[in-house]
Amino acid sequence: MFVDFGTAIFAMYLFLIGDSSALSNWTYKDNPSLVILIVLFSLLVVVYLMNLLIGLLNNAIEKDNNKASYLVQKAEILAEIELLYLLPHQRRWHEWFPEV
Repeated sequence: MFVDFGTAIFAMYLFLIGDSSALSNWTYKDNPSLVILIVLFSLLVVVYLMNLLIGLLNNAIEKDNNKASYLVQKAEILAEIELLYLLPHQRRWHEWFPEV
C-alpha cells in the first residue's frame, strides 16, 4: 500500500477512519471502484450522523426554550396578580414575598 503515492494516501485515510486493513497485502489499485465506494460511504455516513446530531440538539434546544417561555409567562402572570389583585398591605407580607 505504501509503494505508490495514491495508495499511501488512501492507506492513511483508512487508518484515520479506524480500518487497519491497509497493512494487508491486498492492493486497492486493482479495484478503484471499491476505493470510491469506501470513501463515499464513509463521507456519507459522517454527513448523515452529523445531521442526526444537529436534529437531536435542535429538539433539546426547543425543549429548553419551551421551559424558558413557560417560566417567563408564569412570571408575567404573577406580576399581574401582585399589581392588580393584591391590596397594598398584602404586597408587603414577608411570608408571601420574601426578600430573596
